[in-house]
Amino acid sequence: MSKLMRQVHRWLSIAFTAGVLGYIAVMTQGQPPYWVGLFALIPLILLLATGLYLFVLPYALKARRQA
Repeated sequence: MSKLMRQVHRWLSIAFTAGVLGYIAVMTQGQPPYWVGLFALIPLILLLATGLYLFVLPYALKARRQA
């Protein structure tokens, strides 16, 4: 599960970077529509979730070993 979560986190970071670069490219043409910002926001929210999981994982495993 941990290996899969790391892979997902890596791919989400690529999607987030692409979304931000796309948003910047659209901003050069003027004020973009609201929904264009979601291309960067959705991967960011998923990055937060997977990043928190990966952050807590070592502590949870350590607590499980001690119990």
